[in-house]
Amino acid sequence: MTEIRRVVLTSLFAAVAVLLSGIHFPVGPAKVFPFQHMVNALAGVLVGPWYGALAALIAGIIRNAMGTGTVFAFPGGIPGAIVVGLVYRWAGRDWAALTEPLGTGVIGVGLVVLLLGPLMGKEFAFILFFTAFLASSIPGSVLGFFLLKALRRTKIIERR
Repeated sequence: MTEIRRVVLTSLFAAVAVLLSGIHFPVGPAKVFPFQHMVNALAGVLVGPWYGALAALIAGIIRNAMGTGTVFAFPGGIPGAIVVGLVYRWAGRDWAALTEPLGTGVIGVGLVVLLLGPLMGKEFAFILFFTAFLASSIPGSVLGFFLLKALRRTKIIERR
């Protein structure tokens, strides 16, 4: 994939995540955005871990600037795209999209607990954010996986 195509797709993924950010539901202090995780799953596979993380970062910045996101967009979205991209790079299989909850639910929650845990009580923060992040990332990664399969089946996206 050319660098220009990778940059264009990264921008497109960030834009789609922002456009779909109106579809969310609250879980505690966090907003659950399954479509952000769908985009992370697609971006990790199609543009790789670092550009996928960049798409999540750009979407998080724009959503926060617009008032539609929360600070949890950063530790919740970026690690998910990185994990998907790294697993896809290693395995080369589309099921890597389903690993997004590992980045979000384990690494992302770990970051939130380390940063916010002392303010909220570590056990409470872990349970709360683990539930919220997985409630968002599991359906999002499944949607991303099936969308990726559909795009491949219709030959819109070719294998690397």
